[in-house]
Amino acid sequence: MKKVSISGSPRVNVGKKDAKANRNKGLIPAVLYGGKEQFTLTVEEKAIVKLLSSPEVYTLGLNFNNKEYNCIIKETQFHPVTDKVIHVDFLEIFENKPVILEIPVKLTGTSPGVLMGGKLQLKQRKLKVKGIYTKLPDYITLDISSLEIGDSIKIGNIKHEHLELLDNPSSVVVAVKLTRAGVSAAQEEEAAAAPAAEQKETKE
Repeated sequence: MKKVSISGSPRVNVGKKDAKANRNKGLIPAVLYGGKEQFTLTVEEKAIVKLLSSPEVYTLGLNFNNKEYNCIIKETQFHPVTDKVIHVDFLEIFENKPVILEIPVKLTGTSPGVLMGGKLQLKQRKLKVKGIYTKLPDYITLDISSLEIGDSIKIGNIKHEHLELLDNPSSVVVAVKLTRAGVSAAQEEEAAAAPAAEQKETKE
């Protein structure tokens, strides 16, 4: 899994007035927890926005107090009106302790069902998993080259030796469905074939 470095600065005051002053400077109040100590700090808003807008998932190297902490963004709070980020929770992670993350789904191959007029539906773009962060992949890759119309891949069909999938095993991740156009075409073919079949029976 990819790692991105960001910097944080100690936050001395933790009141609402101080938080507002920091936000006006382009800094977001944050907390780092999960290790032996808990820290309050600020991070640059533009760095957090860039991470949140990416479809990928990263582990972070948070440079703070002359030390780098391996962590992930555990929770983000947004302003109810402006939708701007107002607070971030960082969770410190370790190589010997599993972590829960959502990892993006990546599709490979060409579905024969789609070539026959079916519609590919990606039901879940990210999957919740549990594992050691150093062994987690950037993506969960699913091969759709065997999916015919009506076929699907469910959580229970996905196997990966380095992670545990936490979503419902019966939950559909990707499926190929028959479109309305496909249904209409099939009905037209049946309607056209019916008179021909009747005519053949009459001749016999």
